[in-house]
Amino acid sequence: MPNASPTLLWFRADLRLSDNPALRAALARKSPIIPLFIHSPESESPWPSGSASNVWLHHSLTALEHSLQKLNAQLIIRQGDPLTILQQLAQESSADAIFWNRRYEPAIIARDTAIKSALTKSGLTVETFNAALLADPREIRNKQGKPFQVFTPFHNALLAREAPPDPLPAPSRWPESTPAIRKLESLSIADLALLPRIKWDKRIHQHWEPGERGASARLSRFCEIIADYKDARDRPSLRATSELSPHLHFGEISPRQIAHRISELVAKSSRKNETGASKFLAEIHWREFAYHLLYHFPHTTDNPLREQFNNFPWLKDKHTLRAWQAGRTGYPIVDAGMRQLWALGWMHNRVRMIVGSFLVKHLLHHWLEGAKWFWDTLVDADLANNTLGWQWIAGCGADAAPYFRIFNPTIQGEKFDPDGTYVRVWVPELTNVPAKHIHSPWTADASTLRAANIELVDSLKHPSHALLPHQYPQPIVDHSFARDRALEALSRTRSSIS
Repeated sequence: MPNASPTLLWFRADLRLSDNPALRAALARKSPIIPLFIHSPESESPWPSGSASNVWLHHSLTALEHSLQKLNAQLIIRQGDPLTILQQLAQESSADAIFWNRRYEPAIIARDTAIKSALTKSGLTVETFNAALLADPREIRNKQGKPFQVFTPFHNALLAREAPPDPLPAPSRWPESTPAIRKLESLSIADLALLPRIKWDKRIHQHWEPGERGASARLSRFCEIIADYKDARDRPSLRATSELSPHLHFGEISPRQIAHRISELVAKSSRKNETGASKFLAEIHWREFAYHLLYHFPHTTDNPLREQFNNFPWLKDKHTLRAWQAGRTGYPIVDAGMRQLWALGWMHNRVRMIVGSFLVKHLLHHWLEGAKWFWDTLVDADLANNTLGWQWIAGCGADAAPYFRIFNPTIQGEKFDPDGTYVRVWVPELTNVPAKHIHSPWTADASTLRAANIELVDSLKHPSHALLPHQYPQPIVDHSFARDRALEALSRTRSSIS
């Protein structure tokens, strides 16, 4: 039995055994390792995990616990203030070192900095590692030594870097525990009460397999279709995207593992998969860009990067906001996306852009309203990506889409879901509407609507829960009116700062 003091291995958003730098460093000490998870949403305020993320976390922790049990290791689960728990557990186990992989959310950086300082002062060895990104945000700067704010040069800077080392393998065995470790108390995962009392998460559970095994299977499936990725990724009716975002967020797979696997695939198949792989690598780099911005501009979680948007005349209307949240806007592609979000905790990326544009430009709701709703309903709710995505669509962030570029939701639907296949899945009341009218049912004549068994109603006068199965909302706002109103709001914002 090893005589060296144990190491506390603090699992966070890195719920995997393979390619885990903190785990690999702990193993190198050749001493007992205590795997630990601390549930502490209070210390992650003002952005603690939302409801859908908690569902995923429950199942991801369960998968990690099973993987550790196969190695005869026990995941210790505690709940409360991380510093207090780490100090107590170190004392209980006689551990002399604590290792963890870094997180980059502003509140967590501040929390972890204070924790590391306190633990180091008490005589403990503390080491932290980058496990979530291809490059730590501190390592990437433009030619002026400043953070990037435009994606393309950032992407090129990543491409110019030396290829990351091969991913680390998962351990085949776990260091033997001491009697003191075997006596440590632990909560059960169920004690964390992460699952909802009302089982609204049934379809999430059916669609996804949280955990390291599920992440690996998802990547393997995507590798089979990556050749078509560039052309098919914008079609929401096709499962042509990787759907790896929740696995990446919870650290069940690393970007290094993904990049390595795709590089191997391209090497083996010559040029067959090169175009799709190149495009997908750019998407991985977009995620890196999101973390780069979050690290260097932490205020953007709640405030626009472009300060002039502090003066933007956003509207507050609980009725239109609720119609958007419920998928009752009268624009089928928008409603399909919002209902997919509620059912699966996930939405196709092209549709995310459409529904986001609709909220901030057609309805003039503050982008934070969208960010908060996504935060609570997405299983891949990631602060860096959520912030970048919403500021991008609102035109107030780095490398943002111009605010004056306003998606027409009808044209977007016709372009990316031409047969209405996606809409018919998520808005079943429109199943029998002809393709000609599927994205604009209000243009159909009365006889066509009767044949499709559809009645158009004013959803703002009929609460969403009161709509009957054969009823569908008329548009809650006219596109031409909304576009003119948005452009006028932008003009007023520019005038106020000139």
